[in-house]
This record gives sequence, structure tokens and C-alpha cells, in this order.
Amino acid sequence: MMRTRPLKVALLGCGVVGSEVARIMTTHADDLAARIGAPVELAGVAVRRPSKVREGIDPALVTTDATALVKRGDIDVVVEVIGGIEPARALITTAFEHGASVVSANKALLAQDGAALHAAAVEHGRDLYYEAAVAGAIPLIRPLRESLAGDKVNRVLGIVNGTTNFILDKMDSTGAGYQEALDEATALGYAEADPTADVEGFDAAAKAAILAGIAFHTRVRLDDVYREGMTEVTSADFVSARQMGCTIKLLAICERAADNGSVTARVHPAMIPLDHPLASVRGAYNAVFVEAEAAGQLMFYGPGAGGAPTASAVLGDLVAVCRNKLAGSTGPGDSAYTRLPVSPMGDVVTRYHISLDVADKPGVLAQVATVFAEHGVSIDTVRQSGKDGEASLVVVTHRAADAALTGTVDALRKLDTVRGVASIMRVEGE
Repeated sequence: MMRTRPLKVALLGCGVVGSEVARIMTTHADDLAARIGAPVELAGVAVRRPSKVREGIDPALVTTDATALVKRGDIDVVVEVIGGIEPARALITTAFEHGASVVSANKALLAQDGAALHAAAVEHGRDLYYEAAVAGAIPLIRPLRESLAGDKVNRVLGIVNGTTNFILDKMDSTGAGYQEALDEATALGYAEADPTADVEGFDAAAKAAILAGIAFHTRVRLDDVYREGMTEVTSADFVSARQMGCTIKLLAICERAADNGSVTARVHPAMIPLDHPLASVRGAYNAVFVEAEAAGQLMFYGPGAGGAPTASAVLGDLVAVCRNKLAGSTGPGDSAYTRLPVSPMGDVVTRYHISLDVADKPGVLAQVATVFAEHGVSIDTVRQSGKDGEASLVVVTHRAADAALTGTVDALRKLDTVRGVASIMRVEGE
């Protein structure tokens, strides 16, 4: 039997995502009620600009006092889609203190203070759900936290930022340069006026921290994630990638060490073989490849951003939290029992593609090979071309630690015959 008294929802933020959440709550009210077992009612909407016309939202629900809204005491669920650290953090903890569970899409806050927020939720017996914080509409957090709870996840490898994937895909498919591809992404609305958070990897790093924490049941904060942007990727890098049967993606990579003693989390551009499932992810889409001990290889794919896709994830969490509320229970919370340390980037082992500008004369290759050998980095293949006294030397290594590769490159720069290091690219997914 359906409960007649509605569950009351407070919405913090009514931008692209928030307005879609409000629209779906209104247009699909009957379906949501049937799935939850009680009607849900939008009880208030906190915004910065109350004078703005918001189609489908009763102006009487709109307020600029978000704190008063979450303190009301009759709110069952707070949906936070304002982003940023403050006032979101204070509003979420206040909501817990006044009896509300929280659904959030705030990746930056969760990556920085997820442990404290989970602790506050547990202290007050509330839920904290955040499927929309990573990869938009793609169901990912719930499968990691619930469906794979009995398995051991060893690796999470993914494209978790649609803007950067659009830019790199455009560079690959048309031969466009970085700036040209960025300009197109901006014109189409994929890139913000200031794209720094996307192209420098900050957005992906926050998502990597969240994914690593859930996958490996340990504490991983944003500061633990190695981050490298993709602004230095060139058309020449794509030519080199194609010669290796690869393309280039900005990847979030979370790995458990082979000895189970530590984890790593990193974001950087990487070459990936064309036959890997992630290589075929085009445009602004996201995809995450999960490797688990029993389940094997799984891939989750779909739109990773946008109002409607992200709102879909928010509403999925809203349904789950409301069901828990009616049942008098809470869903799965934070799981950090392994307490594994996060290893520094220097310990990460992978393959490398290094492009060097060198003098075109005898003995250069031998000098370069000697430097690699002295630093314990084994060479897989070498390709050399050049004329008129200048040459390009491309070295692909076997797997080596990042610290060893860094030492190698520093030593190469000191050789008189090496004019410069044109690019260094990691090779993943093999």
C-alpha cells in the first residue's frame, strides 16, 4: 500500500542539472511515487538569483536562504547540485543534523572531504548518495559499491571527462590542433569559457579519487591523485600513436598493487591500443573499464555530462534514498576498511613512448640506449628518421617505474646530441 503523506525534497541549486531534476520530479511524479511507495514533493528550491524565471517551478518554493531550507526539520531528502566546497559542505552537514538524507552531484567536495561527510551521515543515521558525481548518467558508483561488493576490484581505467574526450577525438579524426579542437568544443557548449578544470585534469582527478576509494575500500583524496593535463598533446603525437596502432585519451587510472599493499590513482593523457574498448569511445561520451577478480572485465558507457543525463543519476539516487527512508534503514555507506596507502607516481610501472629531437650523426642511438640502460629502463622498439643534420628518435620502452623514466629523461636532456624531448606519453591498456 502506498503511503499518502509525501516525502519532502529540498533542491539546492537550479541550474542546468537542478532544473532537470525539478522537471523530472514534476512530469514523472506518478511513476516516481509508484516506484518509491510514496509521493515525493518538491518542498523548496534554493537559488542565488530568485528573480530568474524557472519554468515549471512554483515561485513560492524559491528561496535564497539555503540554510533555512535545510534546517526546516520536515525535509526528508536534500538534493545538492550547487557544486564547489562551500557553502555545499556546511549545507550538507546541516541537512544531516536536521534529519535529512542527501543526494549530491558534487565531485570536488566528495573527493576532498568524502570521509568527513560519510562520518556525519553515519553519526545522524542518514544516507549520502552521489551517483551523479562521476560519469553523469552512467551507473558506476552503485555497481562498484553494491554489485561488486563481494568481488575484488584490481583496476579501474576510464574516460571520465566528456570535454577532453571530444577535443582529443576531434584531433585524432580530423588532424586538428589542440586550440582548434578546443574552440569547436567551446562553440558546441562542451567546454566552459574557462576550460581549465577539464583540460588540466582537475575534474577527472576528483572523479578518480572517488572511484579509487570505492573500488579499493580505502581513503583516497584529491591530493593523492597524480594529475597531468592534455594541453601539450599535439597532432604529431597522434601520428606517432597511429604508427603504434594506438590513439590518445585522457585517462583516469586507479590500480591496486600486485602485492595488495597499496593503491595508485592518476590522471594523464595516454596512448591506448585501437583494439581496446576505450579507444572507440567518441565525442563527449564517457566510459569506464573495470577489472575485477571474479567478474573479469566490465565496461560502463554512456553520456557523462549534461542536464538530463546527470539528473537521471540524481533521480536514481533519490528513489533509493526515499525507499530507505520508508523502510527505516540506510543504504551502504563509506567502506575504507583496507586502509591501504596511496603510492606516489614514481612507483607506478607502465610503458612509455618518448620522442626525441637529436643530431643526425653516427653514435647518437648508442648514446641514448646507454642512458636507458644505466637507469634500468629496457627498450622495446626504436624508430629513427631525419636529414640535414637533424633527426627524430622515437623510443618505446618495456614497463618501467615512473621514477626510473624521469631519471632517464633528465639524463637524456644533458646529452649534447639530444636537442630536446619532443614528447613523453604513457602507453596503457595493453
